[in-house]
Amino acid sequence: VDLDTAKQELEEFIPHVRSISDSSIRKMAGRDLARFKQFKKQGIAVKFGRFSQKENNQIRKNVEEFLLITGIDSAEKLLFTSRYPEDKETINRLKAEHLFCEKLSEGIPRPWRLIYYRARKMFDPNNYKGRYTKEEKEKLKKYHALHGNDWKKISEMMSRSNLSVAMKYSEIKSAINYGPWSKEETQKLRRAVEEVIRKRMETEDANSLSSSKKSHREILIDSEKLYQKLPWTEIEAKVGTRYWRQCKQKWTTILTNKMTKGQQLYRGTKGLQAKINLIKRLYEMKVEDANEVNWEELSNTIGDVPKAYVQAKFYKLKVSCVPFWQKKTFSEIIDYLFEEKLPELEEKL
Repeated sequence: VDLDTAKQELEEFIPHVRSISDSSIRKMAGRDLARFKQFKKQGIAVKFGRFSQKENNQIRKNVEEFLLITGIDSAEKLLFTSRYPEDKETINRLKAEHLFCEKLSEGIPRPWRLIYYRARKMFDPNNYKGRYTKEEKEKLKKYHALHGNDWKKISEMMSRSNLSVAMKYSEIKSAINYGPWSKEETQKLRRAVEEVIRKRMETEDANSLSSSKKSHREILIDSEKLYQKLPWTEIEAKVGTRYWRQCKQKWTTILTNKMTKGQQLYRGTKGLQAKINLIKRLYEMKVEDANEVNWEELSNTIGDVPKAYVQAKFYKLKVSCVPFWQKKTFSEIIDYLFEEKLPELEEKL
């Protein structure tokens, strides 16, 4: 398939395909186009975003089956072949002979590249090494000064995954404050969020308003734009003293206080009722994975609050009430809360 035809055919499944590099489009045309068409025949849409538990299980199954077929003795050798130079030639030959690309992506309606990255994250033993020690943080700073953003090289030197070292460096690159937020920091956060939202809104309105009107216009923003898909790394840079995740959590708290007029929605009898409503609604949804939950819709069970607030409250609920929750599936957690915790909460109420 020539490049223009590939772009045209892929656009049906990936609307932003024209912003992708030509070399990536050529690869997608080979690895993904036929799969996407097959999924379309089955009425299955191509997915992006977080992987569900079902998809993660399918990746595990695909990798395990490929190891059985080829006799390669570990997922690490299969997915991080460059770490085993003495076996590299044999592994690459087996991958080619047994159609590794097709096998890895079997049954998963996503671009192959995303499936491959997810598999590497799941099976990289360097990804689960716990907290960084002070010595490791100092090494990371030193290696970054020498090698810049060459995360592959730095990850090999530190025996941590690429993603882990990149994320950790983002966290420690400046003087991060872990204490309570000061008034000055909170004001910086508010200004930073306002700037990015204004810029986005003005770009959207550029064609519909004359510049004279636009310069004097107060932009009206619906509540969803105040907390959905904000560029947190950009906001982190503007605040300067906080990591992006802290900024996101603080902004959720600010919004929640605004939207609820400062009421403590999760305290006392209101808190009990909110927990009861949340468990009941989650149980009624009958979903298998947290990614399938419409958290936006669920926020109405507690009040007019951002979805991140509801997600945080659900996390607190499962951690404090469900024994061995890490080993349970999402649906098992919901069943436990409904069958064991709900009657207790209702009696308390």
